[in-house]
Amino acid sequence: MLRIGIAGIGFMGMIHYLAARRLEERGVARVAAICSRDPKKRAGDWRGIRGNFGPPGEQMDLSRVKTYERLDAMLNDAQLDLIDVCLPTAQHPAAALAASGAGKHVLVEKPIALKTEDADAMVAAAKKAEKLLMVGHVLPFFPEFSFAREMIRKEEYGRLLGGHFKRVITKPDWSAEIADAAQTGGPAVDLHIHDTHFIRLLCGMPRQVYATGFVEKDVVQYLTTQYRFGPDGPAISCSSGAVGCKDRPFVHGYEIYLERATLTYESGTQPLTVLKANGGSERVEAGGGEPLQGFIDELTAAALAVQAGNESELLGGTLARDALVLCQKECESVLAGRPIDLA
Repeated sequence: MLRIGIAGIGFMGMIHYLAARRLEERGVARVAAICSRDPKKRAGDWRGIRGNFGPPGEQMDLSRVKTYERLDAMLNDAQLDLIDVCLPTAQHPAAALAASGAGKHVLVEKPIALKTEDADAMVAAAKKAEKLLMVGHVLPFFPEFSFAREMIRKEEYGRLLGGHFKRVITKPDWSAEIADAAQTGGPAVDLHIHDTHFIRLLCGMPRQVYATGFVEKDVVQYLTTQYRFGPDGPAISCSSGAVGCKDRPFVHGYEIYLERATLTYESGTQPLTVLKANGGSERVEAGGGEPLQGFIDELTAAALAVQAGNESELLGGTLARDALVLCQKECESVLAGRPIDLA
C-alpha cells in the first residue's frame, strides 16, 4: 500500500487526509505521516479548520500516523513514497524541490507555484530525480467536467466549436492566507487556474489571450477572457473571480458548443444537460453523490501513477505550469488593456 506524507494541515490538507481514508479502505494508499508546525494539529485537534465546502474540522485520531514539526524530518522518513504538499502556494516550490531532492514522488496542491520559473524548476527537479511531480487540479475529476471532457475527446457529438466557462465566489473571509494575494496570487490565479487548466486540457495552448477585468490593490479580482486559437480553433471564453456579493453562493459551470449538441451545466441552478441537434434534450446523471469524490478520484489517480511509474495525464506538472502561464498572461492583458501573445 502506498504511503503518503501530507505537508501542511490547513483546509486542503484536511480534505486530502479525509479523501485518503477512502483509499485506505480500498487498499490503495494511506496517510502514514503529517507535517505541521501547529502542535494542536499534530495532536489531532483540527476543529479550527474550515473552508468553502466539505465538512468542518474535527478531532482526529492520529494514533496510526507519524507526526512531524519540520518538513525535512518527514522527508527523511524512508517509509514514505509520496509527499502531498498542501502548504500555501508561495511555499510550494521550496517544499516540492526538497521532496524531489529527497527522492520522493510529489503531489502538490494547485496552483503549482506563483512564478513560471519556479514551476519550471519543480518540473526539472522531478525529472532529474526520476520521480513524478503531480499537481492536484481536481476539476477534471468532477463528474460534470469529466463528462464534458470525454464527449469532446471522443467527438461523441462532433468537434468542439466553442464554449464559455464560469467561476464566481464572494471575497473569501474564512482564511487569512487565502485572502493574501502574496500567498495565493489572488482570485485570478488561485481560483481562475481551475478554468485555465481545464481549457488547456481540452484545447491546448491558445495563440493569444485578451482579458478585461477589475483590479484592487494591484491584484486582478475578476476577469473575462477570450482564448484565441486561430481561425481553425474553438471560440472559448471564461469569466472568473471574487466578485459576488456576500450572499452569492459559489458557482461554476459551462456552456459548451459541439457540432451536434450543446452541453450545459451550472452548479446549483442547471443540472448537466445535453441539448441535441434534433431539438431533444437529455439530463445526464453524472454521479457525484459523495462530496469529496473528486478528491478521492484525484488521489487515486496520483497513487496509481506512482505505482505504475507513469505520469497521470490529468495531474502532469507541465500541464499545471501551462495553466499558470495562462493566468499570468491574462492578468497582464487586464493591466495592459490589450491582447497578449503566447510564445
